[in-house]
Amino acid sequence: MPSVPDRRMTPARTLIFAIAAGLAVGNLYWAQPLIEVIAASLEVSSSSAATLVTVTQVGYALGIFLLVPLGDVLNRRRLIPLVLTLSAVALLGAALAPTFPVLLALLGGVGLTTVSAQMLTPLASELAEPERRGRVVGSVASGIYIGILLSRTISGFVADLLGWRAIFVIAAAATLVLAVVLRAVIPPLEPREPVPYLRLLGSVCTTVARHRAASPTLVICAASFAVFSLFWTSLTYLLTAAPFSYSASQIGLLGLAGMAGAFAARRAGALHDRGWSAPATGAALAVLALSLVAGWAAHSSIIALIVVVVVLDMAGQSIVVLGQTRLFALPGSARSRLNTALVVSNFLGGAIGSAAAGPLWASGGWAAIMTAALVVTLLGLVMWALTRGRLKEAGSPADVSAPYAEKTDASL
Repeated sequence: MPSVPDRRMTPARTLIFAIAAGLAVGNLYWAQPLIEVIAASLEVSSSSAATLVTVTQVGYALGIFLLVPLGDVLNRRRLIPLVLTLSAVALLGAALAPTFPVLLALLGGVGLTTVSAQMLTPLASELAEPERRGRVVGSVASGIYIGILLSRTISGFVADLLGWRAIFVIAAAATLVLAVVLRAVIPPLEPREPVPYLRLLGSVCTTVARHRAASPTLVICAASFAVFSLFWTSLTYLLTAAPFSYSASQIGLLGLAGMAGAFAARRAGALHDRGWSAPATGAALAVLALSLVAGWAAHSSIIALIVVVVVLDMAGQSIVVLGQTRLFALPGSARSRLNTALVVSNFLGGAIGSAAAGPLWASGGWAAIMTAALVVTLLGLVMWALTRGRLKEAGSPADVSAPYAEKTDASL
């Protein structure tokens, strides 16, 4: 008699999911510290080379919307390795790109196909036992966050040793290896009812509207992400000016203090598992607000700013992980579509935060930045206060649907 495959999120499976998610998201940032090097190599201006990052991010946003919802209707044991394989091909093509336009197109392809992390996270929540769902999602989110933080440092180090093309070759090989590993690690999944593609995309909005806790969760997470993006973009302005006058590499080292956010993600998931998702979100928003007040007061002390970075990252990452886990705990099998809505709303919040940084700095400096960030955080707190009853309903592990439910929502 054939053995029944183990479908649980074991520690080993969770670790592999976290590593794969971190590498997938890290693929978005290999080019970021190499702009000047690539510009010189391909004989283009620095401003032209900077569009490599923009195109990669735009490709990623399109991939989130166009590909991630497929996780609710297609076999993810095949879909995720396929997406990773396509990403590896695009990365290898980028390493071999003979001209800047070719590199630009291929990095757009990298962004489009490097969305497997946003497929792995809802799958991990589905395979996890309800009482462990928050910890599992937090662990995978930690992998994503560490991948974002380390990718820039690794990219610069490899480029200094082997040239800028080498990092794309290494990333392609690692991505291909993970595609093979995940094909073996992801357990067999029950088939789902097919849904027409355009109908599936349209159902992202209807899925959000169907759940009372979804909309406020999206707003709160987007507000947190906007503050995070505004803070980190503006921090560069502060640290390059007097009295710090830091170089780009020195500023990059400060980003490692944000590793605390990765560890906070795991703790936040455990709070959800205990039924504390709603109050923990309110507490994290309050801590975020206090860290911004401290950030305004600490504008001339690097030690104080490091403390602010640690606290702010822990609070912001906790808000996002709690929100994501709360969405995955909602009844039904639309986790990929809910994750699509979350990532897109966070992306928009982050884009608004980044865009506002320049004008705010020019008009009022660091004080204007911190004031704007505090206002956004307080708006998030108001949303939490008005809807905490809905958030509490969605935050109890006892109320979630069976973790292995595979049937597509009939309301599509």
